Amino acid sequence: MSHVENELNSQPECWIRAADEAGRYRDALPAPGERVAIVGCGTSYFMAQAAAVLREGAGRGETDAFAASEFPYGRSYDRVVALTRSGTTTEVLDLLGELRGRTRTTAVTGDPDTPVASAADDLVALDFANERSVVQTRFATTALTLLRAHLGLHTDSVVADARTALTTPLPEGLVDCTQFTFLGRGWTVGLASEAGLKMREASLSWTEAYPAMEYRHGPISITTAGTATWMLGEAPERLARQVRATGGLWIDGGLDPLAELVRVQRLAVAVAAARGLDPDRPRHLTRSVILAP
Repeated sequence: MSHVENELNSQPECWIRAADEAGRYRDALPAPGERVAIVGCGTSYFMAQAAAVLREGAGRGETDAFAASEFPYGRSYDRVVALTRSGTTTEVLDLLGELRGRTRTTAVTGDPDTPVASAADDLVALDFANERSVVQTRFATTALTLLRAHLGLHTDSVVADARTALTTPLPEGLVDCTQFTFLGRGWTVGLASEAGLKMREASLSWTEAYPAMEYRHGPISITTAGTATWMLGEAPERLARQVRATGGLWIDGGLDPLAELVRVQRLAVAVAAARGLDPDRPRHLTRSVILAP
């Protein structure tokens, strides 16, 4: 198995541990009522988007999400949470440095023995979910599980759905599709963007991602035989019927959306294999983006 396969298969156990440790990090994570920004790069940015919607929707306080490089320094926050698997990403470290002494910061990382440990005020170490692979799978979903548990939104059924996602065969014909569109609503919009990124990174697939209600406003025009549209979460009324009418393949995500993302990770590996690609060696990518001074 590739590193990616081994790591994505370990997600149920990682999620259980993250949920168990959420209480340990209570003081390092946003308190109710705090005005919070969650930041990251790449996959971590999409997890930040999902977490921000979940927190604000849970009534815990105004919460925004930004790519670390696009943080609005003119805004005032009580806390900034940075998601960074490697702990070495230049944009994240630069942001934490700018905020030191001005805004309380928390770093959620897979490697506590990196510069981010001294750059942030508080540290959450998910080293048990760290990865060897370039393509992120378990760290991202484990970080989001920790934040869901912190909000009281994680249940044992999520882990059960993840196990189902790992053992149930992928829909027939899906691997042979030439284009993939992922849709989300609310917190799953970020997951849809992450699903598209996984397919691009691991299998060089043509992918797109949209809020589900936006799909009718143009993107559905590319849907035809040989394309797939995958809904993460509950679909808008009649959208599945409209997609099927185009001849495209509709995938209705019936599992918890985070478990549906695990299914997409499996698809990315399967498509890579079908195309003779190594998902552990994605084109033009490195495990962490470290920019020269």
